[in-house]
Amino acid sequence: MTVGLAAGITAAVGLSCALGAYFYSVHNFRTRIESEKTTALAQGEIMRAALEHQMMENDRSLIAQMVQSFAKESRVARVVLLDRQGAARFSSTPVRDPRELDLRSATCQACHRLPPERRDSSQVIETSDGTVLRTVIPFRNRQACHRCHDPGHRINGVMIFDLDAGGIRAAVNRDLRWLVTGTGAFALLLILLIAIVVRVFVLRRLQRFETTARLIAGGDLAQRIPAEGSDTVSWLAREFNTMADSVTGLVGEVRSERERLETVINSIDDGIVVLDPQRRIVAANDAFLQRTGTVREQALGCSCRDVTPAVCAGDCPTLACLGSGLRQVRLSERRKPDGSVAWEEVHASPIRGPQGELLQVVEVWRDITERRAAEARLAEAHRLASLGQLASGFSHEMNTPLGTVLACVEGMLREARAQPASPEWSGIGESATVAREQILRCRAITQHFLRMSRGQTSADIVDLGETVRAVARLVEPMGREHGVRIDVGPLPPGLHVRADESELQHALINLVLNAVQACRPGGHVALTAERDHPIRLRITDDGCGIPPEQRTRIFEPFVSLRKGGIGLGLFLSLNFIRRWGGDIVIESEPGSGSTFELRLPAAASVLEGGPPS
Repeated sequence: MTVGLAAGITAAVGLSCALGAYFYSVHNFRTRIESEKTTALAQGEIMRAALEHQMMENDRSLIAQMVQSFAKESRVARVVLLDRQGAARFSSTPVRDPRELDLRSATCQACHRLPPERRDSSQVIETSDGTVLRTVIPFRNRQACHRCHDPGHRINGVMIFDLDAGGIRAAVNRDLRWLVTGTGAFALLLILLIAIVVRVFVLRRLQRFETTARLIAGGDLAQRIPAEGSDTVSWLAREFNTMADSVTGLVGEVRSERERLETVINSIDDGIVVLDPQRRIVAANDAFLQRTGTVREQALGCSCRDVTPAVCAGDCPTLACLGSGLRQVRLSERRKPDGSVAWEEVHASPIRGPQGELLQVVEVWRDITERRAAEARLAEAHRLASLGQLASGFSHEMNTPLGTVLACVEGMLREARAQPASPEWSGIGESATVAREQILRCRAITQHFLRMSRGQTSADIVDLGETVRAVARLVEPMGREHGVRIDVGPLPPGLHVRADESELQHALINLVLNAVQACRPGGHVALTAERDHPIRLRITDDGCGIPPEQRTRIFEPFVSLRKGGIGLGLFLSLNFIRRWGGDIVIESEPGSGSTFELRLPAAASVLEGGPPS
């Protein structure tokens, strides 16, 4: 601003001085010319009177001498006497070109091109010798001249009297140089004075506006400009202070509203996070930061892939929202610091601009762990209710014939024992004994099935090897029906876990049945175990496999990848296993099969070397 103002003032003053000098030089030149015209005309009249006197005497030699003497005067360039035909009779200098004095020449046309009433006796013209002031004085035909000249003519001839105008122009130029020098010095002084005045009374005060505006923009809202005085800058300062007061009030209101909004958002139990189109975190509430275990300064500006890798590793809701522009809902598993598992329902909603463009995405994280547990309990209650009705009828229908058969077998056994020893009756007794044991086992199975239906469960030390082999025997008929071979690998001895045997069998049956149903005819399902901390039980198949995006969803209630499936088997199995402190891990490759690994903590008494209880 200072440079521009200085340049503007300098240009204005310089242009004004230049125009003034130009007009002064033009006026000065014209004034000097007019003065010289008057002097030349008076001098010419004197010369004409003297020459007319000699012409009366008809002394040509004296006339020539007078012409030469007149030409010797200072600044006189030439004196020429012409007759009425325009021929040069006397000249102080030789006439090099007679056409120079012809009426059609440029020098003569300077006057003769004008009407007679506008012609002047003197005129500045350009000749081959330079710029001259030419004065033309006529010799009028008076009565005394009639003895030599025709009385019918008004003019007998003219005298051309040239004064050197170059001196006048040189003087004007000299005056102009002095004027320009003086004017330039004055203009420089004027510019300096103006710069000082502007600097002191304008720029310095305007700098206060700039400094105050920067301080206010930097957050110091209490800054104001001194507004003493009654000039325009003071009025502007008062208006600026009024505007600053208004802005300060608005900023205070915005801060209050922002703090209130942050308080409200931070008081919400659901995690809230705002992401930009590059999935960088723009804002987040305390609940979200607690879930991710980060602080606000670290989270802001980071990618959600770094802060919430569990969600972004699978089917990311924000990525789907950015691609479709629609609201997305996903379920995600989250590990708490204590190692427990929490389930989050993540809602990703788009934030659009005035033109409908997608600007940001807001994610809302809702903890649904208790809801899932309630759903699991509801599903289990529904299962047990259905199973209870089935078990009641099954037990009633089975116990009656089993009791009858048991009575008959025991009668046969008593009869065989009462007979004398013989090979035939010994074989009958042995067969009756085996039949009696199997019938009692069937009654125990029906009673156990009835207890399961009534929800009568209890955690106990369970031999995992025996449970695995029992499950394999139960599922083997379905495997044969599907053409799938079920193998139980060598199991380390002494694998004991603390669990409810019926629930553990139920979970294993679900997993093995799913493995069988995933295989084609000729497939293979293997059950292996490894003694570790925790114990690892693997159920491996060579079936169709599970797509990556479905691996976390298959444990959700009512989600099934098999046509006609209810979607509760894996959900209940996972809840059973986690109830005893275990977990289920999946390894799968689409088209190459899957492995479900059950990780169960070993029973404490067994780990310490004590007997199972």
